[in-house]
Amino acid sequence: MAGPVVAAAVILPKYFSLDGLDDSKKISEKKRNLLAKKIFTQAIACSIACADVNEIDNLNILWATMLAMRRSVIGLAHQPNFIRVDGNTLPILRFYNKVIPGEAIVGGDGEIKSISAASVIAKVYRDALMTNFDLIYPGYNFSKHKGYGTKEHLEKIKTNGPCAQHRMSFKPFCKNLI
Repeated sequence: MAGPVVAAAVILPKYFSLDGLDDSKKISEKKRNLLAKKIFTQAIACSIACADVNEIDNLNILWATMLAMRRSVIGLAHQPNFIRVDGNTLPILRFYNKVIPGEAIVGGDGEIKSISAASVIAKVYRDALMTNFDLIYPGYNFSKHKGYGTKEHLEKIKTNGPCAQHRMSFKPFCKNLI
């Protein structure tokens, strides 16, 4: 309900192995933070990119996610030969008049090491960003719920109204449920 959508791109060495690497949602925050540090030190290239709240509201969450994915690929220090993404939709993979082949894999963040690694570093980055929003937008407790639609978050919005990081196109706002 709040904050940017964050995507990451990771190129791993051929024989990369990291115990505990999985879908970021299945890993504790403490373990994600440890894994993220190891991913950054062992990966050939990593890039993190965002689409902000205005882009989410103007494009919708799917296309804002595709935009963040494209930005993360563009940010890589090395051009990948093939792109795998979690989900059922690929972003546009034409970069500088060259199409990079790719595959969308539903559940890929639990199956493909590079997708899992990207999932972990994107979540660690977004969680840190949301925690920092506590300083800018006190009263929402972003560091606890990270912008998700928890009961506490909905109560904070009822009390304080939405802030600049709230996605106004999302159901609770556009249907005036808060």
